[in-house]
Amino acid sequence: MTEELILANATLVLPGETRTGSVKVSSGEIADIAEGTSVPAGAIDCGGDYVCPGLVELHTDNLERHIQPRPKVDWPHASAIIAHDAELAGTGITTVFDAMRVGSISRKESRYGAYARGLAAELLELRAAEALKISHFLHLRAEVCSDTLIKELEAFGEADRVGLVSLMDHTPGQRQFRDLSKLEQYVKGKHGFDDAAFQAHIAHLRELRETYGDLHEAEAVKAAKRFGAVLASHDDTTAGQVAVSAGHGIRLAEFPTTVEAAQACHAHGIKVMMGAPNLIRGGSHSGNVAAHELAELELLDILSSDYVPAALLMAGVMLGQLWGDMARGLGTVTHAPADAVGLHDRGRLETGKRADLIRFRVTAGAPAVRGVWSRGLRVA
Repeated sequence: MTEELILANATLVLPGETRTGSVKVSSGEIADIAEGTSVPAGAIDCGGDYVCPGLVELHTDNLERHIQPRPKVDWPHASAIIAHDAELAGTGITTVFDAMRVGSISRKESRYGAYARGLAAELLELRAAEALKISHFLHLRAEVCSDTLIKELEAFGEADRVGLVSLMDHTPGQRQFRDLSKLEQYVKGKHGFDDAAFQAHIAHLRELRETYGDLHEAEAVKAAKRFGAVLASHDDTTAGQVAVSAGHGIRLAEFPTTVEAAQACHAHGIKVMMGAPNLIRGGSHSGNVAAHELAELELLDILSSDYVPAALLMAGVMLGQLWGDMARGLGTVTHAPADAVGLHDRGRLETGKRADLIRFRVTAGAPAVRGVWSRGLRVA
C-alpha cells in the first residue's frame, strides 16, 4: 500500500452531497478530507473530476463469461479470473461478489454440471497469492430447480468468503420467465433445442420444483446462516412471494419483476436492487419492469452491473442525472450495496474508511474512468 496519496481539486462525492475538495490517503485508509481547490505539493490535481468511493458490485456473471468465452470453450481458469479482476478494476469496481451457480441438473438433455466449488477454490487461491487487484467475495446463486443443491452447498464453509446467497427459482411460467416465449427464445438460442426438446425441458424443470423446491429453499436459508452470509431473493413478482422472502429474513431483493413486488419489498424493509443494463437500455431484456420506472417511483435502492461491468458507473451517473442529485445516484453503487451486505468499512468518502477510490469525468454523457485505487494502491 502507498504511504500517502492526495487527490486534490476534485468534485468529491460525499454521503448526501458533492463539493470541491481533496482526499488524503495513508496506509490504505482515508486519512483526511478537506474542502477547497488548493493542490498541495505532491498531490494529483484532478481538475474538477469526480472522486467517489470504489463501486461495490453484488451480482455479476462476468467471471462465467471469461471462463467460457464461447460455447463449449473452457478457458484456463487462472487466466480468466485475473482478466475478470482487471476488467472490473478498469470500470471502477473495487469490491465484487462473484456470482456462481450452485445446484445442477443431471438429466442428459438439460444437463449442466457443478463448477462453483472448484472455481471458488481457484479464485481464493489467487486472492491469497495477492494476484488480484480488487476485493472479492462469493455470491452463491442457489438454484432450487436442480438435483444437487444440498450437496453443492455442503462443499462450502465459513472460510470461503461467501458473503451472499440468493434464492434462484427459474420455474417456467413464473418470476423472470412468466412469459414462456421469452424463455423459449433464451433456451433455444443457448442450447439449440427444437420444440419437443424445449417442452421436455420445461416439464423437467417443473418436476424438479415440485419435488425439491421447498426443501432446497429451506436448505439454502440454513446454509446462508451457516456461512454468515446475507440472504437475497431473486425475481420476486408478487406481494405473496415478497412476504415469503420477508419470512426468511431476507433484506435484499434482486431484480423484482413488477412494481407490485418492489412496493411490497419496501413495505417489508427489503432493499430493491435492479440491473444497470436495464436502466441504460430503458427496459428489461426479459420484458419485466423497467428500472427507471422504479427509480421514478422512489423504489430503487441499489444497482448491479449484472452482465456488463462498465454499466455500473454509467447507471449510477444516469440516476444522479434523473434524480438531479449525483451523490444520491452514485450512492446506489457505493454505500447502499456495501451497507446491504454489512461492509461498513467502505462505500463512503469518510475518514477511517478503506481507500477504495475512483476518479472519473463525464464526457458526452458517459463517465470516463481516469484512475482507480484499491486500499490506496492504484489498480487502473
